[in-house]
Amino acid sequence: MSVDAETRPVVKGAALGVVLYDGQCGFCSRWVEYWAGTLARHSFEIASLDEPWVAERLKTPYQELVTDIRLLTADGKLVSGADVYLYVTRRIWWAWPFYAIFNLPGLNRLIHSGYRWFARNRYCVSRSCKLQPR
Repeated sequence: MSVDAETRPVVKGAALGVVLYDGQCGFCSRWVEYWAGTLARHSFEIASLDEPWVAERLKTPYQELVTDIRLLTADGKLVSGADVYLYVTRRIWWAWPFYAIFNLPGLNRLIHSGYRWFARNRYCVSRSCKLQPR
């Protein structure tokens, strides 16, 4: 699946973008695998932040990259953190209510702070649930 940074197109044929996740996180790996079919049906690809082309393309150190889930859009824009969930759910008709609710001012702050807490603690969640990276 890994393609070198020189030959890989921005989104390798995906119309909307590539969801980039922490491949060393058991929870993250399982979560993305669970949603892979849905993402593919809605023109999103998935790739691990571990893939060499990612750091090369984004010109960002690995330790900084893995602090958040990322989305590289078709036009080359980088979306990070809770905004990835909002970006994706806005483009899936049955998930749009999630986007609409969590885009409201108070709830938008809630999804961002909840995401930040989870992102900081995802390895603890993975260990507690005995979730190994796939």
